Amino acid sequence: MKIPFLGNRPEKRGALDPEGIAELLAECELLRSHASRAGIQLDDTAASLEELDQLLPRWREDEEILPWLGNDAGLYLGTVIVRTVPGAAWEIRPDGQPVVRLASGREFDVVSSGQEWAANGVPELSQLYAEVSEA
Repeated sequence: MKIPFLGNRPEKRGALDPEGIAELLAECELLRSHASRAGIQLDDTAASLEELDQLLPRWREDEEILPWLGNDAGLYLGTVIVRTVPGAAWEIRPDGQPVVRLASGREFDVVSSGQEWAANGVPELSQLYAEVSEA
């Protein structure tokens, strides 16, 4: 997912600060709506990723929803990482693609991971989180 309005913004005209970017990327409205209907509270914890992994993937039958839900799943995974892994932070590439940068300098394309999860269920979000949090 590219977010063009975040990239190439003039610094003097109200560029979003890191907290503003994190808040914007954490919205994930479609994913939160699906989770809520299934009785899952997305509280930005690793445990909520495990609960998402248990959802029945009814969205896979809807070609319009699938990519959006995948984007949201990736952004939610990134939100959990940024809020719980020390030194992790959002970074917006020049092309508008949001990624998570770990303290080690490793970059993690959470949106691609979320899209794979939404389409195939593999790798699980909780598994991805475990790999990143141990890095």
